Amino acid sequence: MDSGEGVSFPGLGWVFNIDPVAFRIGSLDVYWYGILIAGAILICVTLAILQSKKLNFPDGLVYDIVLVCIPCAIVGARLYYVLCEWDYFSKDLRMVFNTREGGLAVYGGVIGAMLGAFIMCKIRKIPFTALADFAIVYIPLGQAIGRWGNFFNQEAFGTTTTLPWGMTSESVQSYLMRNCPTLVATQPVHPMFLYESLGDLLIFLILLYVRKNSKHSFETSCTYFALYGFMRFFLEGLRTDSLYLFGTSIRTSQLLSFILVIASLLYIAYARYKDIKCKEIPERFYQTETAAKK
Repeated sequence: MDSGEGVSFPGLGWVFNIDPVAFRIGSLDVYWYGILIAGAILICVTLAILQSKKLNFPDGLVYDIVLVCIPCAIVGARLYYVLCEWDYFSKDLRMVFNTREGGLAVYGGVIGAMLGAFIMCKIRKIPFTALADFAIVYIPLGQAIGRWGNFFNQEAFGTTTTLPWGMTSESVQSYLMRNCPTLVATQPVHPMFLYESLGDLLIFLILLYVRKNSKHSFETSCTYFALYGFMRFFLEGLRTDSLYLFGTSIRTSQLLSFILVIASLLYIAYARYKDIKCKEIPERFYQTETAAKK
């Protein structure tokens, strides 16, 4: 793309010309980030529907999860980011709604989706753990795809590195000069999008195995929180754009990751000790689905 910028991996001899804008419809810019997120949702929903039949999970509930959790995830992701950057947003509250300038946090999205699913389950009298253990498997797959949006936007990268897969661009160098005076701006940085994308893909594969073989309630969900929290704790320490806890030097995502890892491991041990079995989806959902197909 002529309007893009060069992104290079000097140690590998790779150079790419990228543009965050995929195409334009009149005066409207359509960004790769949005396309990747939409594509991730479509892939995850399609896979969930296909696998629901094998796992005896009502596929009608998959659509309910999508309709409830995706809006909640977007609101949660934005709210988490806004709260962490309140000093900036409090000066102009209109910027809270300007999501086209960026500002979505993964943990906020997960929390929002889980909260939306929990409320839906309470209203419809569905065991929350049964729904969560089925659906949470697809979150890391969506993250693995969506993280490539950071590459196209040239954002969320790490500190400088001498590793051969280090990445650099004009955007990276400009950001480092403005915000990281202790770093040499001309040096390559850690491609955090790639680290997390590969890590999320591995977590997705592990969760597929755990969900298939687990006999304990909420074990699959806690495995996600433990694995992602462990990975994110260390990766967050490499990032140059971390959100901090209310003006302190504590990285918000690192603190939350630490808490989630400990809490998840404790619950898994407790669930196995007490032999807390997986709960089933009420029979009425299967009856409704069967009647609808006749």
